[in-house]
Amino acid sequence: MHNLLHRLKPGVPQDVHLFSAALLWSLVGTGLLLRGTFWLIDAAAAGFLIIAVIAGTMKSLFILDKSARKGIDRILLLDDGSCLGAVYSKRTWLMVAAMMGAGYFLRHSPVPLGLAGTLYAGMGWSLLLSSRLAWKAWAKSRKPHTKRGA
Repeated sequence: MHNLLHRLKPGVPQDVHLFSAALLWSLVGTGLLLRGTFWLIDAAAAGFLIIAVIAGTMKSLFILDKSARKGIDRILLLDDGSCLGAVYSKRTWLMVAAMMGAGYFLRHSPVPLGLAGTLYAGMGWSLLLSSRLAWKAWAKSRKPHTKRGA
């Protein structure tokens, strides 16, 4: 049974983990940013997008960048062939689930659309901005190694 599970494991190299991390943060960030922006437009509160971008930039630079760096460092310690799901730690996957739950409750709460849109857009922008670190790490992992003196 162990051999079967090992053969079915979606094992990938480090650069695929880095690409996956960057892509996930970018896609989720873009989705949240767009949804929040549309909500702000619907609520006639598009001006709050400026607040969302400022708050999202601060969250990115002071909170999420640290998490992104830790995640990148963890990926760089993975062996090639590690399971694709190892792109994030168990703790991070739990946080993802909690954030999805929080988003569900926010969408179904009586919170005004303008406030919800500002929160979504700010979070989306912060994820998108911090994804730059994983994209840089992925790009660096893709460069061919050159010999000294070449």
